[in-house]
Amino acid sequence: MEIFCYGTLLPGEQRWKYLKPSVVSYQGDSVAGHLFDTGKGYPGAVFGLTGCISGIRFNIYDHLMEQTLELLDEIEGAVDGDYRRVQVLTDKGFQVFAYEFGQNWKELTRIQGGNWLNR
Repeated sequence: MEIFCYGTLLPGEQRWKYLKPSVVSYQGDSVAGHLFDTGKGYPGAVFGLTGCISGIRFNIYDHLMEQTLELLDEIEGAVDGDYRRVQVLTDKGFQVFAYEFGQNWKELTRIQGGNWLNR
């Protein structure tokens, strides 16, 4: 299983340093949904809605997957309910883990085009 990221965990972004040591390879991909600007310097995604979220699908070393998911759960606030880890299907047909915004997203500003880096 791979991990799909769309915001601050992308290469060159502020949290990339946490994911980078676990990554074997990566490729651009997208998933259905809406991307929102939280106003806090990071995006929030809601999957399954009509629309497209651009991001990257990361292939993680098998022996580091569980440790990486635990770290990302902590970083993304999944433990506290800010984001929750879910499984989604990418547009290229891969089942991946991703982090969905767990708060009231209807009050946020949608990022048109679904790309955090091009906002």
